[in-house]
Parts: sequence; C-alpha cells; structure tokens
Amino acid sequence: MKIIINALIFLLYSSFAFAGGVFYSDQKLEASVPFEPSYDYNKILVTGVVDGDTLKLENGERVRLIGIDTPESKQNAKLRRDLKKSDKDAETMIRMGKEATKFTKSLVFKKYVRLEFDVQKKDHYNRLLAYVYLPDGRMLNAEIVKAGYAQMLTVPPNVTHQELFLELQKEARDQ
Repeated sequence: MKIIINALIFLLYSSFAFAGGVFYSDQKLEASVPFEPSYDYNKILVTGVVDGDTLKLENGERVRLIGIDTPESKQNAKLRRDLKKSDKDAETMIRMGKEATKFTKSLVFKKYVRLEFDVQKKDHYNRLLAYVYLPDGRMLNAEIVKAGYAQMLTVPPNVTHQELFLELQKEARDQ
C-alpha cells in the first residue's frame, strides 16, 4: 500500500512539474498552464449576434467590435447611461438597437470572418476586442458606421482605425 501511495505522489508531482507547476519548500503548490487554447482567428464562424456591436464565435468567445458603439437593444444599465446623453426616449433607443442588431446579423451570422486585433486583445469583460472582416474583405465595424447604425467610440489604446470611423460617421450624418 505504501508503494502505491508513493507512486501516486510521484505521478502527481511529475504531472505538475511537466505542466509548469512549482512546489515551494513550504509545500504550497502553484500551477500554471503553459499555453492558452489557440484558435484560427483568420477564419472563424460567427454563431450569434448579441447586439449591434457584439458577436459570439463558434469557440464560445464573444467579440466586442473596436471603435464603434451601437444603441442598446434592451433595458440595462448602459441604456440608462446612454439616455442621459441623448434626446431620445428608451423605446426609440431600443428600437434603434434592434435595427443595428438586425443589420449586423445580416452581415455576419453563420459566416466565417477574420479578426484583427489592436493593442489590447480583451476587455474587462473578457471579450475579444477586434476589427472583424467579412468574407468579401469589408470591415464589419466600418460597414455598421457607414450605414448609420453606430457612432464612433474611441477607447485608447485601440485607435488604429479611428480616422476611418470618424470619416464614415461624418458621411453617414450628411446622408
């Protein structure tokens, strides 16, 4: 029995050592994963559209589109904050949010897209932050602004396409 217990302890120790874990002299154990799961973000399927500026991918991750902001499509804290900055009522904002969601869904739902990352790869909600490219090469973020469903939202340090979004927003307002 003692041999079996010693063998199990040896296997446990070996598995942590192999995985990058470290035993400290006071017998505390720290384990670390030597790698993160990797996905091919050059061709990944969109399986859902949460709202006009947030997508769900086949691997379960969510993507927040960088540089843009669409109206909310349901009652929540962000809608209440947005209403304070707007002259519109909640019903109008929600309707606009649903239209933006429908537009986004028409472009990407059940389609393979390519993600382009900026300086930060994830936000504080653990969503991927990306510029999303459609199968025909157009940038989804830009198409949403161009169609008038989103406003530019710059959050440094992710500002690579800030000038493009500003130009497209001006054109959408003029039209």
